[in-house]
Amino acid sequence: MKHHNGSVEVITGSMFSGKTDELIRRLRRATIARQKVQVFKPAVDNRYAVEKVTSHAGSAYDAQPVECAADIPSHLEKNSTVVAIDEAQFFDDEIVDVCQDLADRGLRVIVAGLDTDFRGEPFGPMPLLMAEAEIVDKLHAICMICGENASRTQRLVNGKPANYHDPVVIVGASELYEARCRSHHAVPGK
Repeated sequence: MKHHNGSVEVITGSMFSGKTDELIRRLRRATIARQKVQVFKPAVDNRYAVEKVTSHAGSAYDAQPVECAADIPSHLEKNSTVVAIDEAQFFDDEIVDVCQDLADRGLRVIVAGLDTDFRGEPFGPMPLLMAEAEIVDKLHAICMICGENASRTQRLVNGKPANYHDPVVIVGASELYEARCRSHHAVPGK
């Protein structure tokens, strides 16, 4: 079943907010609607499975890892109508053009990724993707300190907040990161 109009949807928020679970939910609905789905993820994200997008809660969906955004169109199958991209913050800005081109061709593009890095600053291409998308959903986690809504990702090093000047990209899960609210998010050296 083909779409009448292409579109870009962005699912964003902090770590542990349910972005990948929401992505998978939309993909399952598209599959029920007999739409041809393809899923891509950055090859650098190998936390749970190389050829699956996997949520922290354990939901999974088959995916093709790619080195860079420019690789996605060459892997696209002719009859695909829905293209999903997880962990989009790890791609370069070319992901924005790829998503726009796919939507211009009539595909539904669903993108999930962190809106900010551990420092609380915009992460990679996500601000551009959100600005150009037709739909943006920002999800919230639960602050591991106070239980309020969390919109930030706290990186921990030996149980303490990571320094502002530490590397931005370190792939990990609950062993390195926590969800935090604005009040409890700390970045020494900022």
